[in-house]
Amino acid sequence: MTLSEKINNDLKEAMKSKDNFKLGVVRMIKGAMQTFKPNPREELTDDDIIKIISRQIKMRKEAIVQFENAGREDLVSQNKREIEILNSYMPEELSIEELNKIIDRVFDNLKPTGIKDFGMVMKEISPMVQGKFDMSLVTKIIKEKLSI
Repeated sequence: MTLSEKINNDLKEAMKSKDNFKLGVVRMIKGAMQTFKPNPREELTDDDIIKIISRQIKMRKEAIVQFENAGREDLVSQNKREIEILNSYMPEELSIEELNKIIDRVFDNLKPTGIKDFGMVMKEISPMVQGKFDMSLVTKIIKEKLSI
């Protein structure tokens, strides 16, 4: 079952069970998917959908920080619940050990010499870890390794 089919099934299930909160989140995903695809006749790949959901999670994490600063605990908890639902569509997270193995393998292949090779390294690693690990942490780890 593709990710798109899973989202459609969850939409139907949320309607049947009258789970308005989940229904709203799934509809938001569907809306983001429609906005993302330039041609309505084309189907999005699972990788495309993972990118879309990753962006939605990132937006909610940023909103949580803002809401915490404003003292809006109701909106903080709402965004956390939305992230839980969004994470159910994401692939299994990598452990830090698995991430380091991937980074080490890419470093062995590319043999970067310094921070100027950051773009080349990220271009190689991004497709392997996109949606499976927090990209801001990946960036931090790579920059640390490149500056040594």
